[in-house]
Amino acid sequence: MKKVISIVVPCYNEEAVLGTWYDEMTRVAKEMKEVDFEFVLVDDGSSDGTLTEIEKLVRKDSRVRFVSFSRNFGKEAALLAGLEYAKGDYIATMDADLQDPPKLLPEMYKYIESGEYDCVGTRRVNRDGEPPIRSFFARIFYKLINRMSKIEMVDGARDYRLMTRQMVNAIISMREYNRYSKGLFSFVGFRTKWIEFKHVDRAAGETHWSFWKLFVYALEGICAFSTVPLVIAAVLGLLFCFVAFVMIVVIIVKTLAFGDPVSGWPSMICVVLMVGGLQMLALGVIGQYLAKTYLETKQRPVYIVRVTDEDVK
Repeated sequence: MKKVISIVVPCYNEEAVLGTWYDEMTRVAKEMKEVDFEFVLVDDGSSDGTLTEIEKLVRKDSRVRFVSFSRNFGKEAALLAGLEYAKGDYIATMDADLQDPPKLLPEMYKYIESGEYDCVGTRRVNRDGEPPIRSFFARIFYKLINRMSKIEMVDGARDYRLMTRQMVNAIISMREYNRYSKGLFSFVGFRTKWIEFKHVDRAAGETHWSFWKLFVYALEGICAFSTVPLVIAAVLGLLFCFVAFVMIVVIIVKTLAFGDPVSGWPSMICVVLMVGGLQMLALGVIGQYLAKTYLETKQRPVYIVRVTDEDVK
């Protein structure tokens, strides 16, 4: 009996590219005659005709299954839903915009079928077409998080990967509300093979990731897999206490020994503003962790399903 590969694809306003993705994916599937496929498309509350396009594919191809959310819950929720609904022996996750080339699947399957690896991931070796400022901060982020966290995150790693059922079950078992998949993939461990490829432009449509969204996503990753920011806040507090103690001693000595009371309110105001700013920064760091703890304790569902392929067949 042939093994089955489930292809999980989060979709948010991907109406323009879904048809192209399906054509390319079916072409690759025909080449891989040794396995069967199922395509699990997750509509993340799209506001365009994405769901309509998905339903067309469901009626056209029995291998296509889908889950549609009641609203937009974010890519992390869509990835989790796809992994939970996938039935295959192996599960691949990829984007619909074809920046994750389906043509890499045969090579990925070869490595994972050998039994030597539990996961085959992909990483970009260049960032052509990406704004220089975004590329710069992306590299800084990976350097920072690898220094702060005990798990390794590969620079340029994509969500495009092929995994064994065992690894997917391990990822699904982590029911946290605040999810950062790149970190979770690394956290569960397992033997991973990395395949490198050059940047590919979107087949159609526009990216939904602005600089601000990527920045917030980076903060999510740091807070999810490191408590170093809390340590930094504590160290800064101790440092400024020490500086304050030294300055008090200096003021006392100058006043008693030299009769030179310290003046200069402008410099004092600058110090007060700087210390106040650092205090607010430390409170902000603590607030991030408290907010995530608060959301976890609510135990809200990561996503809510409105309709699936079973409702339209």
